[in-house]
Amino acid sequence: MPKFAANLSFLFTDVPFAQRFARAAAAGFGGVEYLFPYDWPAATVAQWLQAAGLEQVLFNLPPGDWAAGERGLACLPDRQAEFVDSVEQALNYAMVLDCRRVHCMAGLRPPGVAEPVLRQTFVANLRHAADRLATIGATVLIEPINSRIDMPAYWLDDVNQAFSLLAEVDRDNVKVQFDCYHAQIIQGDLARTLGRYIEQIGHVQIADNPGRHEPGSGEIHYPFLFKWLDQLGYAGWVGCEYRPQEATEDGLHWLRAARQQTVGTVG
Repeated sequence: MPKFAANLSFLFTDVPFAQRFARAAAAGFGGVEYLFPYDWPAATVAQWLQAAGLEQVLFNLPPGDWAAGERGLACLPDRQAEFVDSVEQALNYAMVLDCRRVHCMAGLRPPGVAEPVLRQTFVANLRHAADRLATIGATVLIEPINSRIDMPAYWLDDVNQAFSLLAEVDRDNVKVQFDCYHAQIIQGDLARTLGRYIEQIGHVQIADNPGRHEPGSGEIHYPFLFKWLDQLGYAGWVGCEYRPQEATEDGLHWLRAARQQTVGTVG
């Protein structure tokens, strides 16, 4: 069975952020992820993790001005100095939190900039981030996010493009963050895509579609995919980045079922 991490930006949101760690541990999660830790001192977040007995699995590089609608800096040619600073901030947090996976958001496609320039900028920035994070043994992740529904104008909105970028970046510590919800909207064919690219996937995230709610609420057959990940030998974490339909604990029937599921062969 995969290892499941609670995304605290999405789960247990009926309580303040600091209280979500204990709630996640009580619900049976062994790890946590979230969008950003930067509103709190790294040492304080580390104390919350330690008190709850949780592993910090993943967080994102600073995205620019999130409240103003920015969604990352990595493809923006006029923001490279800011991107360099964001890498250092994330590196410092990763060291304190003992986190070895950091997601680098690409950013929104700016008007009037040629596609080759955006790609070249993204590759150069990603190489820089990978080289800096390699100093602590960390992996940099890139995630294809659907631009049709959830994040209009997001630059990295194609699953195959994300995997093709890995060869161009040419860094062993750069992998794809495969969010099943986004991939389902972008192209579907989840099982075949996982099977083809499993060695290049550094993290998996889940939510059902439509609605981005808990597994079992929509069209994605997660019991099949969990068995398939086991059969593929995926040993990483599965981040639960979904919006609960009710209280988080009330929707964890899927997690209880997954723990009872016998690993079998998927034909």
